[in-house]
Amino acid sequence: MEKILFGITSLTLGGAERVLVDLANELSKKYEVTIFTIYANGELEKQLNNKIKVKNHKKCSYAELTALQKYLIPLKILFLQKSIYKKYIKENYKAEIAFLEGPITRLFSTTNKNTKKIAWVHNDISKVFGTGVKAKLKQKLDKMIYEKYDSLVFVSKDNLASFDKIYDTNKNQTKQVIYNYINAENIIKKAEEKIEENWEDDKIHFVSVARLVKQKGIERLIKVHKKLIQEGLDHKFHIIGTGVEKEKLEKLIKENRLEESFELLGKRENPYPYIKKADYFCLFSEFEGYGMVIEEAKILNKPILITDTAAREAVQNYENSKISQNSENGIYTVLKEVITSKENQKQKENLKPYQNQEIICEIIKMLER
Repeated sequence: MEKILFGITSLTLGGAERVLVDLANELSKKYEVTIFTIYANGELEKQLNNKIKVKNHKKCSYAELTALQKYLIPLKILFLQKSIYKKYIKENYKAEIAFLEGPITRLFSTTNKNTKKIAWVHNDISKVFGTGVKAKLKQKLDKMIYEKYDSLVFVSKDNLASFDKIYDTNKNQTKQVIYNYINAENIIKKAEEKIEENWEDDKIHFVSVARLVKQKGIERLIKVHKKLIQEGLDHKFHIIGTGVEKEKLEKLIKENRLEESFELLGKRENPYPYIKKADYFCLFSEFEGYGMVIEEAKILNKPILITDTAAREAVQNYENSKISQNSENGIYTVLKEVITSKENQKQKENLKPYQNQEIICEIIKMLER
């Protein structure tokens, strides 16, 4: 059985991380799969089947690091990538796949003529690093990094187009769009689990699953929610996820006395019962790569509301969706429309078979080229 290696920052609760777990479990039927992480103890590690090996650069989670370590480790990987690579990547693999932008892509770019080098791009590369001098330096550095890969995989057509505008990379590279692989049966099964929270049946409930970072637009969503509440439009938001903006968002919610109607639920290893129970699933991001969680909401047959980002590809053939302008006013308009709608908000269960086995076929074809 041939060996393949995936690399990712960690297997914490996140979209790309959940995709990798499902993908690795499926590919382990054909390959000997190893996952290398920079940080250990990710919540999703336990969802890997026992055939998959896991290697870690650090034996602790990112959350366990000191502020100084969080600053120094990425720099160490950048400047000592060859020595770190040689220390941990000792076996010969058919392919080495950097599954996320940033440090792991820089580390896996280390030259090795005996393996196929593949980098996965999950985000809008023109926006993920922000602006300013630091962002420009990262772009120049990463242009050289991405040129070292044989193949680049993008999770959306928009991501590929955005990448090409920023980086004029090696023309001999293979570039292709492969949508995220998801184990639909697993999601439907997990959605049956009971949740402790009691939700009032007379209110419209919106659920979002997102890291609490600026990209996900939670701060502007709170502002829109406050305006709608002040207009007497009763509804509740439930946000699943955590991140660096948690304290800032909690303070904003408290200052505006929205504790009863805008709820930060924190981490949930299984978000699917919440998505299933919601009247609407929302992802009002400032920018997106594709929005894997949208696919999960589709599997659970949820009405979906999103902003106009690359995530539009995820709902292009999904009738039960609305795309708002990517602004506070755009979000306000679409939310007001659905809250005041006289249509029946409670959706009937009608789970349709979700087939994406062809994605596995595409990935295997790429690996075998």
